[in-house]
Order: sequence, then C-alpha cells, then structure tokens
Amino acid sequence: MSLSPAGAGTWAELRARYLGISSVISGGVLMVALNIYVVASLLPTAIAEIGGEELYAWSTSLYVVTMVIGSTLVSACRARWGGAGAYRIALGGFALGSVICGLAPVMPVLLVGRVLQGFGGGLLHGLAFVMVQRALPERLWSRGMVLISSMFAAGNFVGPGVGGVFAQFTSWRYAFAVLTLAAVLIAFAVGRAVPGGDRSRAAAPVPATSVLVAAVTAAISVAGIVPPGWPMTALLLGGIVLLAAFLAAERRARARILSTLVFVAHNPLKWLYLTTATLAFAIGTESFLPLFGQRLGGMPPVIAGFFGAALALGWTLVQLFTGSARRLGVIRLLKLFGPMVLAVGLALFGLLLRDAPPTWLMIVWVATLLIAGSGIAMAMPHLGAATMAVTSDPDEATKASAGIATVLNIGNAFGAAFAGVLVNLGAPSTLASARYLFLTFALVCALGTVTAALAGRDPAPRPNTGKVHGE
Repeated sequence: MSLSPAGAGTWAELRARYLGISSVISGGVLMVALNIYVVASLLPTAIAEIGGEELYAWSTSLYVVTMVIGSTLVSACRARWGGAGAYRIALGGFALGSVICGLAPVMPVLLVGRVLQGFGGGLLHGLAFVMVQRALPERLWSRGMVLISSMFAAGNFVGPGVGGVFAQFTSWRYAFAVLTLAAVLIAFAVGRAVPGGDRSRAAAPVPATSVLVAAVTAAISVAGIVPPGWPMTALLLGGIVLLAAFLAAERRARARILSTLVFVAHNPLKWLYLTTATLAFAIGTESFLPLFGQRLGGMPPVIAGFFGAALALGWTLVQLFTGSARRLGVIRLLKLFGPMVLAVGLALFGLLLRDAPPTWLMIVWVATLLIAGSGIAMAMPHLGAATMAVTSDPDEATKASAGIATVLNIGNAFGAAFAGVLVNLGAPSTLASARYLFLTFALVCALGTVTAALAGRDPAPRPNTGKVHGE
C-alpha cells in the first residue's frame, strides 16, 4: 500500500530539525491546558480568601468565551504581525492576565485577569495549529497534531493535582506567578523558533463575525451555569440559532474566520470540522466523572480525580501509536472508526454504571473510558492533518488550520453545556444523571462516523511537496 500524503515523517526528525518550533507549540498549548485545570482546582481556595462565591461559575464561562474570541482572530493577527508577533501578543495577554489574577484583591478583578488569560489562550491554541501547518513539512503534520492533543490531555491529567498542591501547601497566588513565568520563558523562545517575516502583503481585517461566535459561546456557556428550566432551554436554543446565524453571515462576509472552502460543495472541510467537533463534544463528560466516581463508586477525592482523567489518559497513550500511521487505508479507517470507538466506550460506561459497585466493576469502568479516549486518539491527529491539507492555497490553508481551534472550543462549550442539562435532567438520582449523560453522548458521537465517511467521500487532492511553506 502507498504512503499517506503526510509521507514518512518521524519523531526523530521532529526533534532533530524542528525542536525549537515544536517546543514553542507544545509549551504554549500545555500552559493553556494547565491553566484551565489548575485554576479550576484552586478557585475554591481563592474565593475563601477574596470572596465572590456568587461569581464562581463566571471564571470558567468568561475564560471560555474570550478563548473562543482569541481563536477567531488568529488569521488576522498572523497576517498583520507575523507568526512571531502574534505569539508575542498572545503570550503578553496571557501573562498580564495571570499577573492580575495573582494580585487580585477581590473576585471581579480576578475575572478581568481571566478575560485576558482567555484571549491569550485562544490565540495560543489557534496559533499552534497554524504553526504546525506553516512551519512543519506536511509529512510531520500528524505528529504535530499528536503533540498538541497530548499537551491538552497532559494538562487534564496533571493540572488538578498541581492546583491542589499550590492551594493546600503554599498559596494559590503562586500558581499564577508560575504561569506568568512560563509565558515569559516561551516568549523568549519565540524570537529564535517562530518565523517573524510571514506577514501577508495585505493586512487581514478583523472579521465582524467574531461577535457572533462570541455570542454563541456566551449563550451556551451561561446555559451550563443557570438553574435548570426555561432559561437554560432558551439559552441552548439561542446558542443554536446564533450558530446558524454565524454560518450564514460567514458565507456572505468578505473578512471570514473560516476558510471559504467550508462552503464549497465538494470540499471535505465542513465534514472534517463536524467530525472534530463531535470528538470535542465528548470531552464535555470529563468534568462530571469525579462526581460520579465519588457518589456512585465511593471513591476518595484524590482517586476520583484520577478517575476523571481516564478518558484523557487513553487519548494520550493511544495516539502515540495511531498518530504514526502512514498508509492511506489505515488512516482512512482510523478517521472513520475513531468516533464509533468513542461512542462504544461511552455507551459501555453508561450501561455498566451501578450504585456501590464492586472493585472489579470500577476497574471495568476505567477500561471503558480508556476505550472512549482511544477513539479520540485514533481520529484526531489525522483529522487535523487532513484539515491542513484541504488546499494548496497558503492563506486558505492557514485559515482552515486556525479554524480547528475555534471548532474544538465551540464543540467543548456545547458538550459542557449539554452535559449540565442531562445531569440536571436525571437529578436527584446520580445514577440516572450519569446514564442520561453517557448514553446520549454516545448517540451523538456515533454521528461522527457519518461525517467522517462524508469527509472521505470527496477528498480534496492537492500537490504534496513535502516542504515547509516558504522553503
């Protein structure tokens, strides 16, 4: 069988020839991922000191909204200031936000810092995909995708423990000091590793449709924190309507967030995005796993925390192997069956849930979550590489690559909001809530197999030079 369009790139080549840019990409993403989970674990301690418990949920919601906004501005920032300049803006915003959070005397000030952190984090997330597409040769794109997703999964696994250590043994403020230092160190590396002269000839305007994306994310994020009832339903329906309005506006807009190829009939980009969004949607179940582990399995908080990271662990470990696939036939199968494996894992977990289960059954629970995570691992790197390869036009390819972050963030936000709805639907029974959540999500994720098949139906052929853009 023939090799994939990505060629035969290896980890050894990535380390030997592209260590600098790989370090910036992975460091930026890891910092963003750690920030999400570290702050979530230390926020209760911070609120005990500075007050503002009524604003607790807004820390995450504002962060998610501004992260999505940041990810929509990646193409415009890179076009105006180049990759290095865009990275410096992202890292500067993130560092300033971290300083404000660390010095915050009251909760509203901390929320200002979270807004800046979110904006910088969204830019960093989107820039990671753009740099993989523009600074690495095509044969290493799938490896770059593995690098990005591994950093997010690692942040999920390590972040809660790190935040707990700062909150319990030192000061929660020191965690933000460490995040600030990390941003400064990465900024120093940017000058050497990231191309600085890759601005577009004509500076790209800021897309007006970013406002609609922000509105979509705000509606579904707030839906996840309001009490169940008609306000939650109205916000979710409003988010869906706003998403449809965004797509309609994007189709007519001159300055777009997404590539124009999303609206081309025989280009697979829209189906690649939908499949990616399905995988991101499933991650919305993670935040409830520790709760179910404690209430159904009687796990202590520490064990329940690691139980909640089982999905991410399966995702991290398996993609180290599946991300190395080279043959076209194998890659097609991984993209096609990844969502189905994810759905099967979620469904098995939902069906096997019990109150006060024996130890052996809880071990089986972990195995089903590892299966679900492996489904994400099978498909995600190759969906990203295929997205980057939808066109040989460098500007459209950059937009398509930057759009991955926006799709992932919106998919995550929808997943978290709908997870909250389903858990509330089953209340007061924790078992019913868990079954509603995982069986419903399994059905949604199974649809990813359909979108993956549609993506493979109309492949977009493009010449493969095996070179980095600009070489």
